[in-house]
Amino acid sequence: MQDFEDFVALRSQALLRTAYLLCGGDQGAAEDLLQDVLERMYSRWRRINGGHEAYVRAALANAAANRWRWRSRRPAEAPLEYAADPVARGHEQRVVDQDSVVRALAQLPNRMRAVLVLRYFDDLTEAETAAALGCGIGTVKSQTSRGLARMRELMGEEVLTCS
Repeated sequence: MQDFEDFVALRSQALLRTAYLLCGGDQGAAEDLLQDVLERMYSRWRRINGGHEAYVRAALANAAANRWRWRSRRPAEAPLEYAADPVARGHEQRVVDQDSVVRALAQLPNRMRAVLVLRYFDDLTEAETAAALGCGIGTVKSQTSRGLARMRELMGEEVLTCS
């Protein structure tokens, strides 16, 4: 199935990023999650109607939610304390900011995290996000609003508005 192999070769990095964010920054769990979803998708590849991309994103979100249901929650990690603000925002600060975003996402409930990841990291519309998660557009809107408010609490307003 060359078209499946082409899809994986072309989209695996973006899908791994989505899985990474859905897993709250756990690289190993993200790799396992993506592998499991792609493995299940392989046998159904020709029967999937519509976009394969939408199918795999929905499967990732659902599998991540299931993963957390069965797994006991870990205590939240303490946020990093910064000694001083850097004068110029360089590559290092972007890495720190990205880490802060991933840590904050990990503290959100599964559905809220999935909505934010699909809307802002995968750039899906509200309707596409609702379809991927099997919920209404109103749910996507409310989860987005609450999720962004919670992210602001966890990270501080300035982080979400700077870059």
